[in-house]
Amino acid sequence: MPELPEAEANRRRVAEGACNRTIRDFALGEIRHMDLPSEAERAPFLGTRITETRRHGKYIFLGSKSGPWMVVHLGMSGSLRVWDDGADEEPDHAKFTWVFEGDRRLSFRCPRKFGWVKVTEDPGSFVEEAGLGPDAMEIGDNAFADRLGGSKQAIKSALLDQKKLAGIGNLWSDETLYRSGLMPDVPANALSAAQLAAVHREARAVLEGVLKTNARYDDLPGDWLIHHREDGADCPRCGGTITKKTVGGRTAYHCPDHQEGGG
Repeated sequence: MPELPEAEANRRRVAEGACNRTIRDFALGEIRHMDLPSEAERAPFLGTRITETRRHGKYIFLGSKSGPWMVVHLGMSGSLRVWDDGADEEPDHAKFTWVFEGDRRLSFRCPRKFGWVKVTEDPGSFVEEAGLGPDAMEIGDNAFADRLGGSKQAIKSALLDQKKLAGIGNLWSDETLYRSGLMPDVPANALSAAQLAAVHREARAVLEGVLKTNARYDDLPGDWLIHHREDGADCPRCGGTITKKTVGGRTAYHCPDHQEGGG
């Protein structure tokens, strides 16, 4: 599932290829069972331009200072694609397309239909109404410790809780704990201040590393867990064995040979 770095890569794509173009129309694909703006909700956007793009956690915002805005959640497999009519093929599984004056198009591609597009007054209002925690790239050390350190949840579950911290999902929580040397099921409130600081430090390092590649996983270092994320695989860090277990209803890949409990 796309997480903060993947959402940021999509935001950058829109900022570079679809901003400051007048919206002429919208085109819809096969959209049964999808949450997308109605015709009435789309109407105020006609004749306007996307002049700003923002992101909070896994959510992408497209709009302007004076509004209106649309917020995109990529779901399990969604992406935003910029293309030119007449020069490029329309992306497959395109569900919602911004049609700009001229040939430029922006499509929300969503094969599994778990993503959505909604209208919002402004990004700040959406974040507040959704009850999202601070963005994982913006939160400071003390706030991170306060939000996660008092939780009885497993540390992996706490990292996944978007009301505590927005942007980290299954993939990068595993990578963070793998690098931190902590088991995914250790209670967050069992961690020392030093261990919580290490989790925060490694979470930022992981997200920054993925952002540097623009979420191209093949460009990540070979010793990252993502390249060995399979039950029974060799651990490149310690020579142990990668194992999977269920934590809070989510699959967690880890190496029990170098990941330990709290203390």
